[in-house]
Amino acid sequence: MGIRIGFTALCAAACLQAKCGVEIRHNQVGYSPSQEKVIVVEGVNPAGKLRVTAPDGRKIKPASVRKAVSPWSGKVRYVVDLGNLSTVGSYQVSVGGQHCAIEVKEHPLQDMATSALRLFYLIRSGVPIDQGGVYNRPVGHPDTHVLVHNSAASELRPAGTVISSPYGWYDAGDYNKYVVNSAFSIGLMFAAFEQQTNYFDKLLTAIPESRNQTPDFLDEMMFNLKWFFSMQDPYDGGVYHKLTTPNFEGFIMPKECKQPRYVVAKSVTATLDFAAVMADAARLFEKYQADYPGFSSQAAAAAERAYLWAKANPTAFYRQEQLKDPAVSTGAYGDMSARDEFFWAATALWRLTGRQQYLDDALQYQPKQFSTPTWGNVASLGAFEWMAETHFNEQAATKLPETVRSLSASMLKQLYAYCDEAVKGVETSCFNSPYGNKKSDFGWGCLAEFCCCQGMALLYADKMLSCERKENVTKYRRYALQNVDYLLGRNAIGYCFVTGFGEKSPMHPHHRISEADNVEAPFPGMLVGGPNPGQQDKRDMPVPYPSDYPDESYIDAMQSYASNEIAINWNASLVAFLCWIDALDR
Repeated sequence: MGIRIGFTALCAAACLQAKCGVEIRHNQVGYSPSQEKVIVVEGVNPAGKLRVTAPDGRKIKPASVRKAVSPWSGKVRYVVDLGNLSTVGSYQVSVGGQHCAIEVKEHPLQDMATSALRLFYLIRSGVPIDQGGVYNRPVGHPDTHVLVHNSAASELRPAGTVISSPYGWYDAGDYNKYVVNSAFSIGLMFAAFEQQTNYFDKLLTAIPESRNQTPDFLDEMMFNLKWFFSMQDPYDGGVYHKLTTPNFEGFIMPKECKQPRYVVAKSVTATLDFAAVMADAARLFEKYQADYPGFSSQAAAAAERAYLWAKANPTAFYRQEQLKDPAVSTGAYGDMSARDEFFWAATALWRLTGRQQYLDDALQYQPKQFSTPTWGNVASLGAFEWMAETHFNEQAATKLPETVRSLSASMLKQLYAYCDEAVKGVETSCFNSPYGNKKSDFGWGCLAEFCCCQGMALLYADKMLSCERKENVTKYRRYALQNVDYLLGRNAIGYCFVTGFGEKSPMHPHHRISEADNVEAPFPGMLVGGPNPGQQDKRDMPVPYPSDYPDESYIDAMQSYASNEIAINWNASLVAFLCWIDALDR
């Protein structure tokens, strides 16, 4: 899949998007029988023209049709509720000469959810990939000869010291490994794991560890956690911010990369993220000693040492512009506030140890409002942990200190307030979803941070309500499923934004292996960043973006790191969101 082929396909896609006519926007992967079935028609009023045929040949009359107008483009759209299509099968839809199939399936998201998680196996660093089928590749970046950068030097580890730091996942379209983003990704997936443990216990992803006694999900997390240990300075407990080359590699395969690799400056944010994830891992792996003997105690000790370093170095923020000899130009993951990281790490360590010092710190750093989780704001990961701690075992919760119950109640109140605000206006929106109705919904990584993570927050709200009322509550689940529909095709440009799925999905993500491996199709199960009106990469495009409208500012080109890159934190959000919904579907 070379650049020339990508350019030709891109030109064709641009022409297709520019044509005038009728478009049907719909979930291209499938709906569960109980889910609402909504499509959006653009270019013609479907009243009297829409034809829906059931699998048995019956004609279906839509339940309702409403008009909606884009606040940015002025395009007129018609939101069509197809009604109760609960029989499994393929429903044929036609209007204005356009056709599509609405697939109603048992477990429609199963394959996609599994592929989203399996993607982490395909992007493993430092080992050969031999269970990837056409995506098999020899070992690249063994990282057994990594240099300590002068920004990370200490008396006992001077600049130029060689350390071994193998394993871990490639972060995004590049080949570097970043503690901040890796920890956030694991933390987000751990949050979903705790809510749907039975589901994840049974989820098989055909990885080398699949035959052991540990769930494949936790095995995959362990592959990255093993790398984490090597990123902690054994002499003082601080954690290096990232393992990186000075500059991004070209679009070549891992084994062809020749740049030296460094660990660079310790940072308070990386160290706290490390502490949070290691504390949670110590809890969650406790019963899997057969496969990972001693890991939990080792992780707990590493977490506490990291937290002590962070407390002693609260302003040790990562400043990439200060790195010299060599300078470093790869992803910075810079963050000049550690309040949210302190909150998350203190929360995780309190859950692990029950020590008052961690509770006191969590109370000091608690957030004032809920926001969807991102690598730069991890407070909501701490909030999710407080909710998990106090809502799923009522008898145990009554024995907790009043300060703990009060903190949890505050986090829950913030979550409900966020969710209630998020679902306002769905009934008048263009695509019948909470996501995608504000210009601020679009930008770098928006489909993960604002679509998937919003959906995850909605699922949390339902889970908490169900615990409070002692009955199954689905107040917010309907809206979460609407975000799934948006992600999978019911959107302004008709893309299913997950590679390998749907009728129209990205073929040229900004991902070095997918571009260089001579396999036409990219890795399946990757979530691309999504529409980004900032268009920070437009000077690098072989053709212009097809649109400047916020929800149409996307281009399926390898060069588009602003709208078409992939990243582990984005895929982590996809895993957490889709696996949770797939679990509920059972």
